[in-house]
Amino acid sequence: MVENVDSEEMALQGLKVVELGQLIAGPFAAKLLGEFGAEIIKIEPPDGGDPLRKWRKMENGTSLWWHVQSRNKKSVTLDLKASEGRRILLKLLADADILIENFRPGTLENWDMGWEKLHQLNPKLIMVRVSGYGQTGPYRDRPGFGMIGEAMGGLRYLNGEPGRPPVRCGISIGDSLSALYAVIGTLLALNHRNQHGGLGQCIDVALYESVFGMMESLIPEYDRFGYIREPSGSELPGIAPTNAYRTRDGKYVLIGGNGDGIFRRLMTLIGREDLGNAERFAHNDGRAGEAGLLDAAIEEWTMRHDLADILADLYHIGVPAGYPYSVADIIADPHYRARQMIETINLPSGKSLKVPAVLPKLSDTPGRVGAAGPALGQHTDEVLASIGIDEEARRGLRERGII
Repeated sequence: MVENVDSEEMALQGLKVVELGQLIAGPFAAKLLGEFGAEIIKIEPPDGGDPLRKWRKMENGTSLWWHVQSRNKKSVTLDLKASEGRRILLKLLADADILIENFRPGTLENWDMGWEKLHQLNPKLIMVRVSGYGQTGPYRDRPGFGMIGEAMGGLRYLNGEPGRPPVRCGISIGDSLSALYAVIGTLLALNHRNQHGGLGQCIDVALYESVFGMMESLIPEYDRFGYIREPSGSELPGIAPTNAYRTRDGKYVLIGGNGDGIFRRLMTLIGREDLGNAERFAHNDGRAGEAGLLDAAIEEWTMRHDLADILADLYHIGVPAGYPYSVADIIADPHYRARQMIETINLPSGKSLKVPAVLPKLSDTPGRVGAAGPALGQHTDEVLASIGIDEEARRGLRERGII
């Protein structure tokens, strides 16, 4: 059982991060920093807080997702639409290391809190800005969610079956990729700050660009050959054989038989030495041109066997294989358990809750799952007191709806 822990001997201990984000991309980036010891001060509007508190499955009025996305954070309520609220935010930023925000571009500038102003206030501050289209360009003012970034970045065009509507990959991958780029940028800026005079810089992360950065050889293939990659379902175009194959017991097995030696071993296993020894299939460029023939031969074999037997045979001869895990498979899997990838936290209600463990795994300064997602405004008094706002002043702020 994971209890609340301090942040001693953690990689990011001592860093103060102010998070202005809502929902996924910005808050996910802050979550990752908080898991390695950074103090995360999450600013939320007093009238309801981050909408993620009410997303997907809920218990006792709070999203279960909240306890993953907002773990290890401090919740401070602050009305940033009020000038008094913004003055308090500036006091928090005066000695902060990192600001993460995912407002629509121009919002902070309209509040006189753009990069130039904040850099002058606190030269060491690193400002991380996550938006749909970036801080510049003709689309900068458009509202942008992860799904739009996935579409413009090229992923939604490729994802799905040929001739069918584009599909979602199942999670908010555009937001999550943007959060990872935001963290990479933050760590790069921290390293530069530490080595070159202590100055912060501004990091501009766009949802569509984060997806676009994953698009492999899409651009050079089009530039050189005019080739437009199309949806391919479960196939891996140009790399064969790699696909999902039906089994006798109504399941699917994923087989990656695309290495030259692996291919020959696979063909021997399924009784197709004629294909394995054929000169034209000796290397991937020959196999890719006849992927359909190879897939048919493999599925003819898998359809005569059950999934468990197929996997045992493939593992035995060193062919990469697996099957699509449901969440029930994940929870039951011994490798997940051995790697301690599922942890259990205590909720304020007294109940326990299984949550994903922290990644990546560091040998000397590992991350930690500490407190569950905080109640709205749970840390307002603590944080405001730390910047000199006394109890009487806080009482007045509450009466005026600022906190």
